[in-house]
Amino acid sequence: MEKFVIEGGYKLEGEIEISGSKNASLPIIAASIMSEEKTILKHVPNLTTFPTMIKILNYMGVKTKFEDNTLEIDPSGIYQFTAPYEFVSTMRGSICLLGPLLAKYGKARFSMPGGCVIGPRPIDLHIKGLKKLGVLIENEEGYIIGKVDKLKGNNIFIGGSFGSSVLATANVLCAAVLAEGETIIEYAACEPEIVDLANFLKKMGAKIYGEGSHLIRVEGVKKLKGVEYTIIPDRIEGGTYILAGYITRSRIKVNNIIPSHLFALFDKLEEAGLDIKYGENYFETIPKETWKAVEVTTLPFPGFPTDLQAQMMSFLTLSDGISLITEKVFPERFIHVGELNRLGADITLDGSKAIIKGVKSLKGAKVMASDLRASAALVLAGLTAEGITEISRIYHLDRGYEKFEKKLSSIGAKIKRIKEES
Repeated sequence: MEKFVIEGGYKLEGEIEISGSKNASLPIIAASIMSEEKTILKHVPNLTTFPTMIKILNYMGVKTKFEDNTLEIDPSGIYQFTAPYEFVSTMRGSICLLGPLLAKYGKARFSMPGGCVIGPRPIDLHIKGLKKLGVLIENEEGYIIGKVDKLKGNNIFIGGSFGSSVLATANVLCAAVLAEGETIIEYAACEPEIVDLANFLKKMGAKIYGEGSHLIRVEGVKKLKGVEYTIIPDRIEGGTYILAGYITRSRIKVNNIIPSHLFALFDKLEEAGLDIKYGENYFETIPKETWKAVEVTTLPFPGFPTDLQAQMMSFLTLSDGISLITEKVFPERFIHVGELNRLGADITLDGSKAIIKGVKSLKGAKVMASDLRASAALVLAGLTAEGITEISRIYHLDRGYEKFEKKLSSIGAKIKRIKEES
């Protein structure tokens, strides 16, 4: 395994280019198999997630070529409709193939998904929505078996205990596109990644209305065509680097972002007393020595993203006062708290709330990453901590950030990736 060794306390300066969105790429790659023609996807990030997704596609008979952030997908030779356990167990996002397989081929055999350990993430909403479209679904020896002769449009409510589900919305949306008649998806996810998926499907020939709202209407079509499409920038990566600039009290420019995707973050930065500056496709951090404590509640888009909660917590460890973070999307997503406290933070938990008492500085230490976003949070803390911070199990981070340490090094961070001693 590998670890990061970070020498903290250095100012950052320069520009960073944001990669394509991980969470938009996955459902769009999955939706590409709904045509029999070749699709070319540009701005696909080179993450450890995607070789697994490509292996699943290749196993099913899809021909692929991934080079220079461009993925070519030729689904004309699909002959397998199974996603095996050895692939799916390491990558929860592969569940987004379920809807496209059922829509195009009427059958799918899918292992129950794995992924980050951040609390329960059931797939009941996926199953509920697909059943509404006429799919017969059974569970057999850890596999979901789905069958349908002809998908039929329907009114579908897919709200859950913690709001809407992005991947469930993606699966139901893909299936509805090739269903007979009209489908109304109520309490659909509003995330930009769903809007990007809808835009992709519409370019393929789908008829979709209302994406970006909680009510999406779909008029089923008989077939889709292959297209060329560019993935949107990754808003979570963008937000992470913005917070890196502020926590190190540095001036950096983050390029290739869509500011409207990050307004919830901008609002909290302003509430903390920081100045913000952004344009059509960039954000520039304006350093300040101190910032105020704030209250943050994670919510589905356009609320504050749960995927920035851990990074925001690192930032708030150095705030002036007592901050409160309430996690309403994944209430158990606080494994990083103990590791931040090892770096000198003062954080206590009360159920789904984290109480953060601001400290003057953090101190370098050996810490362990528990999941993707916790990894990023520990890196941010290490960049500003006094002395040396070592972060083990950074393989989590490689699933969601392309060239993370290289991008940080390019703007002056002292961060190295080295092999851990066995």
